[in-house]
Amino acid sequence: QVHLVESGGGLVQAGGSLGLSCAASGSIFSIQAMGWYRQVPGKQRELVATIGSSGSTNYADSVKGRFTISRDNAKNTVYLQMNSLKPEDTAVYYCNAEVYNIGSTTLTNYWGQGTQVTVSE
Repeated sequence: QVHLVESGGGLVQAGGSLGLSCAASGSIFSIQAMGWYRQVPGKQRELVATIGSSGSTNYADSVKGRFTISRDNAKNTVYLQMNSLKPEDTAVYYCNAEVYNIGSTTLTNYWGQGTQVTVSE
């Protein structure tokens, strides 16, 4: 089993910045892609950004140029730096990791519990 623990959410004014982090722990042999997704009530969870094990990144068009995803493979941690935040960025942000558990050849998808980000006008 693998646990993802997120931190760093909160309330910020429009135009401000917040940083999120997500640390993975447990039965980990290796982690492939890690990412951040977000969800607002009544809507589907949507991709924000992903980063591969080699560092390749992918961003939603709505956050390009404002958000930066990074990871520390030694710490099994992924980060999301969010700048120039807008009210429409308000959502619960979820961390995701694709993991090869120790002793397994199957890639398993894990999710964090979510952290609230609220951007006020």
